[in-house]
Formats: sequence, structure tokens, C-alpha cells
Amino acid sequence: MSSRYKKIKDFIRKKNQSTMNNRKKVGIIFFSTAIALFFLFAIRFSYIVLVGKVGDVSLKEKTAELYKGSEVIPAKRGTIYDRNGVAIAEDATSYSAYVVFSKTYVQGKKKLYAEKSDFAIIAQVLNQQTGIDQASVLKVLNNAYQTDPRPYQVEISAAKNITLQQKEAIEAELKRQGSKGLYFNDHPSRIYPNGQFSSHLIGYADIETKDNEERLVGKLGIEEAYNDVLKGKDGKITYQKDNYQNPLPGTVAQKQAAIDGKDIYTTIDSRLQSYLDTLLTEAYQKNKPENMTGVLMNAKTGEILAAAQQPSFNPEDKSTLGGDDFTWLNLLLQDTYEPGSTMKILTTSAAIDQGIFNENETFNSGTIKIADTTIDDWDHGALGTLTMRQALSWSSNKGMVILEQRMQDRWQRYLKQFGFGQSTNAGILGESSGILPEDNVVSKAMSSFGQGIAVTNFQMLQAFTAVSNNGTMVKPHFIKEIVDNTTNKRVVTDTEVVGKPISEQAARKVREYMRDVVESKDYGSAYGKYSVPGYTIAAKTGTAQVASQSGGYLKGSNDYLYSIVEMIPAEEPEYVLYLTIKLPKEYDGTALPSVGNPLLKRAMDLLDTDQLADTTEEKSNEKIKVANYEGMSAIEAANQAEKQGLEVIVLGSGEKVTTQSIKAGIKVLPNEKIILKTKSEQYYMPDVSGWSKADLIKLTSMLDLKIKLEGSGYCVSQSIQPYETITGDTLSFTLKEN
Repeated sequence: MSSRYKKIKDFIRKKNQSTMNNRKKVGIIFFSTAIALFFLFAIRFSYIVLVGKVGDVSLKEKTAELYKGSEVIPAKRGTIYDRNGVAIAEDATSYSAYVVFSKTYVQGKKKLYAEKSDFAIIAQVLNQQTGIDQASVLKVLNNAYQTDPRPYQVEISAAKNITLQQKEAIEAELKRQGSKGLYFNDHPSRIYPNGQFSSHLIGYADIETKDNEERLVGKLGIEEAYNDVLKGKDGKITYQKDNYQNPLPGTVAQKQAAIDGKDIYTTIDSRLQSYLDTLLTEAYQKNKPENMTGVLMNAKTGEILAAAQQPSFNPEDKSTLGGDDFTWLNLLLQDTYEPGSTMKILTTSAAIDQGIFNENETFNSGTIKIADTTIDDWDHGALGTLTMRQALSWSSNKGMVILEQRMQDRWQRYLKQFGFGQSTNAGILGESSGILPEDNVVSKAMSSFGQGIAVTNFQMLQAFTAVSNNGTMVKPHFIKEIVDNTTNKRVVTDTEVVGKPISEQAARKVREYMRDVVESKDYGSAYGKYSVPGYTIAAKTGTAQVASQSGGYLKGSNDYLYSIVEMIPAEEPEYVLYLTIKLPKEYDGTALPSVGNPLLKRAMDLLDTDQLADTTEEKSNEKIKVANYEGMSAIEAANQAEKQGLEVIVLGSGEKVTTQSIKAGIKVLPNEKIILKTKSEQYYMPDVSGWSKADLIKLTSMLDLKIKLEGSGYCVSQSIQPYETITGDTLSFTLKEN
């Protein structure tokens, strides 16, 4: 048995050792494996076909995606208008040309690509409609056509910034000649029809590319600050693609429509703005200063009718005037300076308001010593004896210091009441709050004649309204209304009263004294320089020393900031004009009159027409949904609330808003007061003149204080005066019906 088993085993071993047997064995293994894999593949394939999925991935959806493309429909950016509906900034589309070479670009049997025979026609038509050199176009096309491998398409670099009219003319002519293959890419662009036109205030928008999509984004001024209002919301389209992943003509299907941006109507009057820009440019070129500014404002409402600065720029092509000295800084809101003697009208009005001003009181002009500092008049006392009334018209520093010394700390509170040391929240990003005088007797004394204090142009304008508007101070603003054309909703900006720092009597008296500046032959510092035939002008000039970067003040003969504020007519002002010129290389005193006199004449000539138009203006009663400002920076929250159409009061000096008087989500009428509280060691009392009972209750509630009310109607007096530190546990108010 064992012998037979051994023979069988030996036979098998010999068979396995043969080459033929090994090949058969390997073949059987491969064949069996192939059969197994085939059946496995067949089973898997059948499953995929029946189920339509690989794992969690749907083959149907993937196939649809492969032949489906999508792109963004850019929303139309809102238009910026002047007060009368004249476009200042509006959307447009520019085009760039390209030529398709690929023979795969067809629609049915119709070819959509360019052949070599089309090149000459394309070059000729582009030349006829845009002026592009024919030879350069032919060179681009021929070089690309001869490249191996040939590109799908080629951009014609010279054929950019083509207008819609040019594009349509090119397409019509190519169609007439039966030429194919030229197409256009569209690009968003922004048109500024007026060129240089309050350029720093209006700003500009430029193209940014994100996720291969071009967008217009505001970069300066209103364009930047109101970018979220202007930009709208993009839509989306889908279309089918061919095997080469190219869009198939005629297969576009819109899925989501774009929501266009809102339009902004500014308070700017293009008739006055263009004139101011022209006058300011001429004066700038003649006097060659570091910079100039000019603002014309409605004396009663605070509406900015014209605002300009030099050097300026053309927002169409960003070309600038001023070379190396050019700055993108908005000098009206973002720059601070020492204003000089225009501050004296505020010092005088405060002294009248305090009852310490006697216009017939006399003093000897010249020097006055405060602590270890001697303050001098510009004439060094040459004029001798002056009355207090002449101290304003002759611009005596000594006279103002005498008044300040009588008011002491009360003058520092007047500065706060006039709005200095805090942002006007006008709506431009990066607005400065300025700097109040240092806490020493010399700086405080110097602030009475406009030195030792840093202000913004808008802060000065706001303070001037207290004088021009008979004691009631209003906020300067440049937005008239915001219009949503999709919903027809309008947010109208009303006049915003921000305080009543002086009495009506004080305002009227100081305007009377300001007439002496241009009318008094012996004591008028600007006698005969400023005039508008048929009207009286209340004015005050300013000549401020300019701080040196190395410390102290510059000492050159023209190293000053010269300025003028004019109110016309002096009896009941309609306009306030404020002009400045800083460090002119050439200065003979005519620069500011050359701007102010003709501009105010034109403004007064247009006054009757404007008043008639304003009587027909409608007010918006569309309610505003209050946003959540808690946790936001106080500056950002104030700007956002102003844009919504609310009247903002900020309590405290903290960086972030901790509490708001109106809860988020509540709907209120436009120009409702909203109080934003920040975390602060101490709080200053706001000016609550004219506040309603409801607003006063909100204020005391946010401060965790008790309230005592006397009378009904609106607030006429308060127990803690504006900008004094809030102390005690009760605030008392007297109310009176209007």
C-alpha cells in the first residue's frame, strides 16, 4: 500500500516539474481570475446602472453638473445723485474683445469660430469703431493662429474699455459682412460724468476680483462708507456646456435675479458744486498752497450744498492735481488743524450768553500774560485802545483771553457743547474726533482764539450753525435720501438738532458784530474784501499758526492757515460758507475772496428757485427696523444707525456699545432718537433741549437714575448742564409745550 502511494506521489511530482504543466497551471489561474473579475465587474456595473449611485454620489447629478455651468449676475450698483437728480456716479459696463479659434465652437451645423479669412475683417471693423491699429490686431491673431498647439481663443489686448455703443456697432458690422468668431467679455465700471466734483466726499469705486468674479467696491468717500447700501445683491444664472466645457449658445436659464443697489441722493447742488470746484482750482493754482478747502452749507438745515478740497482728482481715471503733495485724506472730516481766529465768534457768543460781555468795555491791545506765557495781538498793540466789540472785528487775541479768563472752566464746557472733541458722525469712515485743549491754563486760554485745540472742518461748520441758526445747532449732513427702487422705500434725512449751546440773543448779537469785520473801515480786519451786492454779510477771518513736525510753530511769512466764515444775509442767514487755505507759497489776501464772493452771489441768485422746489418735498413715513448695535465699536454703530435714518446719541467714552435704547428688531419712524451706551468710568450729560418725555425716560433708565419731570411737552431746561459730569441719583427736567 505504501509502495503504491509512493509511486503515485512521484508521478505527480514529475508532472508538476514539467514546463508545459506549469504553463497550463498559470493559464488556468489567470483564466479563473479573469472570469471571476468579469462577473464581479458585471455585477457591480449592473448595480450602478440600476441604482444610479457610486457610494453616496449620484451619477445623474454628477453628469448634470458636468454639462451645467453657472455664473454670477452682478447687481447694478446704486447711482449717486445730487439733490436735483443729476447723476454724480453711476454704473456702466465696459467690454474687452476676444477671438475664438476652436472648430468645436459650433451650434448645430453653424460655425461660431473665426477662420483665417475672418482676421482682416475683424481688424478692419475694430479699427473703424474704436481706432485700434489694424496691423496690431492682425499680428496678435496670426501669431496665436500659428501657435502649436493652437489656443482655443485669444484676447486682443488693445481692444479693452469698449463702450456698449461701440460693441453693438462692431457686432452689427461683422454680422453684415458675415464674419464670425469675435466675442466680448463684459466688465463692471463706474462713470463719473462731472469729472472732478467733490471728489474726496463722493469718492470712487474700483474693480476687485474675488472667486474669478469682478466686483465694484467703494474705495473712498460716500462710495466706500455706503458700499453696503450701494452694492446690492448678486444673482446667478445656469447654462449647459458642450463636451469641451464651453457654454452652449441659447441655453441660459436664469435661476436667481440680482437685487440692484439702492440709489443715494446727496444734498449737493451740482450748479454750486461745479462752480466751487472751478473757483477753488483757480485759486489753488495761483497761490500754490499745501491745500485748500471750501464748504457751502444751508444755515438752517445743515445740508452741505457744495464741498471741495484741493489738490483733488478725477475719479474717472484717478488722475490727480498736486503731484507728490497729493493726499487721499478727506480734509473736511479726517484731518485736524488749529482753526485760528474764526473760533473768536464762538468765544464772543459764549461770553454774551454768560452775561459777561460789554461791547463798550475798553482795553489796551497788545500782550497779556498767562502763567509763564505771553500772548500777543497780531498788531502788537499798535492800534491802542479797543472796545470789546472791536476785539472781535479787529481780531484781538488779548480781548478773547480776557473773556476766557472770566468764563474759566465754563468756556471748556462751551467747547464741548459746540461739538468739539467728538465726532460729528457725518458718515464718512475714519472721521476724526479732534482734540480738546490740554488741561493747563495756557492751552485753555489759547483755545479762545483758536490755537491749542485741534478741530475738523465739519466740527467748525456744526458750531457755526449755532450762530447762523439763532442758537440752535444742527448737524452738517450730505445725504438727502436713500431710495430702494426694488421696494420703492425711501429713507429721508431730516434736519438733526444736536444742541442749543447759546441763546438766540447771543447768536443775533454776534452776527451783528461780525458785520463790522467787512463793514468797519477802521476796525474791520477784512474791510472791503468780502461783499455780495444787495446783501449784508456776517463774517470772521482767521489766521492760525501751523504746528511744526519738530515742535513749536512754523515761522515763515506765509506759514499760516488762512480762513474765512461768511453768513449771508447777516440778519437771517440762508448760507454759511467756510474756506481755508494752508501754507500758500504766494498770498496777497485775494485767494479766499476770489472764491467766496462769486460763489455766494450765485447761491443767492439761485435761492428763490431752490426754496420753491423744496416746498414740494415729501417726507418718508416708512418705518426703520433697528439693527443690533451691541458689541459693535461706538463709531461704527453710530455710522450704521445714521445710515439707517436714526438720530444717534452716544453715552460714555468706551470703545464698544454695551446697551441701546431701542431693542434690535423694533420698527420706528425715521429720525427717531437712539441712545448708544458704552462702558465708561464717568458719563457726561448730553444736551437734551427739545427732547420728548419718552426720550428723557430712556436716558435716565440707561443710566440707572431716577427722573423728575415738571410740565409737559418738550425739554426746555435740565438739572445738569450739557457736558457736565453726571452726578447724584436723580435727573430733573422742565418740559414745555411748543
